[in-house]
Amino acid sequence: MPDGPRPVIVTPGEGTTIEGPVGGPLAFKVRGSETGGSLTALVNVIPPGEGPPMHTHAAEDESWYVLDGDLRFSLGGELAPAPTGSFVFVPRGTPHCFQNVGTAPARLLVLFTPSGMERFFERFATIPAGRFDPESFRAAGAEAGMDVVGPPLAVSHPS
Repeated sequence: MPDGPRPVIVTPGEGTTIEGPVGGPLAFKVRGSETGGSLTALVNVIPPGEGPPMHTHAAEDESWYVLDGDLRFSLGGELAPAPTGSFVFVPRGTPHCFQNVGTAPARLLVLFTPSGMERFFERFATIPAGRFDPESFRAAGAEAGMDVVGPPLAVSHPS
């Protein structure tokens, strides 16, 4: 059972940084243990051309604010652009994925409500560098209530 929420300020450069699932750094800004289980927030850097496979979350809604970059999202089967300054909300159970379609790394503020997806990112970060494969993503996701339901956009909808 998580502890109760507490006030938190995370200044620039603070937060635990790990390697994200698509190869860029991922910095946790707040975890469920600090929010009484209500929120996980992280900043994720997505290399050009990269993005996760199509997936759903059983228990968490997911939101993104595009801090820098040019992305495209597939949300429930619809493709939509998401340039810098875009906000995206996806309710739990909705199939979704995204791809950095720009030429530079993209930076995203990612929010999960309630918290819980930390376990996916922490588990995935233990996979040795250079050993990413769809089955590892699927297995780490399944442990956290995430179901991979299709390929990344780079495969399903090459630009």
